[in-house]
Amino acid sequence: MITCLIAFDKALFYFINHTLANPVFDWLMPFITEKSHWIIPILIIWLVLLVFGQKRGRIAAILLLLTVATTDPVCYRVLKPTFKRIRPSRTLEDVRLLVRRGGKYGFPSNHAANITGAMLILGYFFRKYKYGFATIAGLISFSRIYVGVHYPFDVIFGIFIGILFAVLWLFLWIILANHLAKKQNFCLTISE
Repeated sequence: MITCLIAFDKALFYFINHTLANPVFDWLMPFITEKSHWIIPILIIWLVLLVFGQKRGRIAAILLLLTVATTDPVCYRVLKPTFKRIRPSRTLEDVRLLVRRGGKYGFPSNHAANITGAMLILGYFFRKYKYGFATIAGLISFSRIYVGVHYPFDVIFGIFIGILFAVLWLFLWIILANHLAKKQNFCLTISE
């Protein structure tokens, strides 16, 4: 079973990395996957939400920070050293590598976890733009396979981790918000 999954993952990697190769993606995917191209806009959005976002924006900014602050170290410091799955860029000879090789281990993808968690938080608070946020998360996640630094299962599991932590923080916030609302209503009733 495990051998079949690994073989499927490798075949899917080659399909994305080789078969889907084209000049447009060869230019676009390295640009999309480069952290410096998307981290600055996200930091600006985060600061704008924190400073000018009123209550909803500030809550989104806090949950965004908590989500990335948990997904990133869990993937990098806990899961990667535990699973020790070496990246395709370091194990396969015929990888079309369009960016730096990355660290030794690739499972799960930090990029996929972080961006998926962040975009899910933003999509929850700003539902009008949820499809745009989902598209950003999908493109960045896909780019990690296309440029040759992750297997598809690395990315899929990273997406799962991002969703898991975003939902966890949203759930905890909803519980806290409901608790505070009940407490406030109780205080209003007593003072009347």
